[in-house]
Amino acid sequence: MAGHSHWAGIKHKKGKADKQRSKIFSKLSKEITVAAKLGDKDPSMNPRLRSAIQAARSANMPKDNIERAIDKSSINTTSNFENLRYEGFGPDKVAVIVETLTDNKNRTASNIRTIFQKAGGSLGTQGSASHNFNQMGVIKIDKSEISEEKILELAIDAGADECITKDNIHEIQCPVNEIYNVKKNLEKKIENFISTEIEWIPLNSVKLSYDQQEKLIDFFDTLEDNDDVQNIFSNVELRNN
Repeated sequence: MAGHSHWAGIKHKKGKADKQRSKIFSKLSKEITVAAKLGDKDPSMNPRLRSAIQAARSANMPKDNIERAIDKSSINTTSNFENLRYEGFGPDKVAVIVETLTDNKNRTASNIRTIFQKAGGSLGTQGSASHNFNQMGVIKIDKSEISEEKILELAIDAGADECITKDNIHEIQCPVNEIYNVKKNLEKKIENFISTEIEWIPLNSVKLSYDQQEKLIDFFDTLEDNDDVQNIFSNVELRNN
């Protein structure tokens, strides 16, 4: 994945400054609750829960909110959440992968399909868009934690495939099934992490005009407003201006 661009692998997700804090916290809380319900309530024994708490802290979620989300996992409920992935093509044929956490897959599928259609896109079958991506484990660390030279050496020793430094972030990529082993090795030297997640990295990125990009961002925003949507990946290289 040499030459991978941080913007090419844009994951348009909750946590952006222009999103309502309550909606961000609601989605993060749901992931924490589900992670705690499916595994151990001790983050040190539950990698998914540990990553969810890490994401919540990065979004400045109060400690009380995190603890309430964990406690909620003990409450008996008839809701059974599952992770579902939807693939398709958005405006201007941009390849899009949408990851959801839902307790009603019929509702979610209908809503996602409608959003794609209204944007001039189309929802496809499994594999229709994902063949344009590699699924990778991605660990992000603030640049202030460690120098570029040291993190590169540490990442190689930890078993990572690649380490990219861009802007204020070190991004470490590794095989999906190795992400928590790599993270465990990194934790011997690094205390604070921004995130530890499974991401879809595009094999090749596409560029859009300013007007096309604005239309795509509106499409992403509509997807993000859906409570079931957790993450969105595309193969577009977004411009900063």
